[in-house]
Amino acid sequence: MGLLEGKGAVVTGGGSGIGLATARRFAAEGARVVVHDFNEELGKRAADEVGGEFVRCDVSQSTDVAEAFRQSEEHLGRIDIAHLNAGIVTGRREVEQLTDDEYRRIMGINLDGVVFGMREAIRTMERGSGGVIVATASLAGLTAYPTDPIYSLTKHGVVGLVRGVAPQLEGRGIRVNCVCPGITDTPILGESREVLVQSGFPLITPEEIAEGVVRAATSEGTGEAWVCQAGREPMPYGFRGVPGPRTPGKEGMAPPDFRA
Repeated sequence: MGLLEGKGAVVTGGGSGIGLATARRFAAEGARVVVHDFNEELGKRAADEVGGEFVRCDVSQSTDVAEAFRQSEEHLGRIDIAHLNAGIVTGRREVEQLTDDEYRRIMGINLDGVVFGMREAIRTMERGSGGVIVATASLAGLTAYPTDPIYSLTKHGVVGLVRGVAPQLEGRGIRVNCVCPGITDTPILGESREVLVQSGFPLITPEEIAEGVVRAATSEGTGEAWVCQAGREPMPYGFRGVPGPRTPGKEGMAPPDFRA
């Protein structure tokens, strides 16, 4: 019996990279999978490979996402796991050179797509018996990333959304986590891949990130950010509390528990 035997799973951006690796891993663990992707050729190929279904979806469009989840629920009967994975980079180091179109595109896919997907996943899971949502964030959502600050902005947003929503859903049988990969060997690297390889930089395989997704999906925790680094086991990031407020003559109070 696999870890996800009989579960119904949706993977956005499932036609390539981390999404494809996760779809394969979900299927290997016994899940029934629906692949969402904007690219019909890649999405259909991925769905056929894992014995699942394909639904074309532009995650930046709320109507597309709602319809894709409706069709997915129809195919699966229920959705137990949603991996909100679709994402892009801008390729812009200098913010002053960023165009409006570049900005709107990355915000639409990396942030709107996660919000729309999370909204539909919650609605669907509440009609069933709960479930788990795993979003793909990034180490760039935990640290500074001067190479692409707008990408970093979107991934910080994903981490913040996951941590903020998780406590609201805990009593409703829905867990929400994210994975934070380091630099992963996927098509998103583009021409920079060769430079990284020649420099000896350790790239992570999509399969290693898929392992992190499965761990985030099967852990008992919620509001967690699972760090995935080359040569290390996936592990939840330990968030530190912020300094509490002070009143005259008193030490600051300990911050509330926002789920480390």
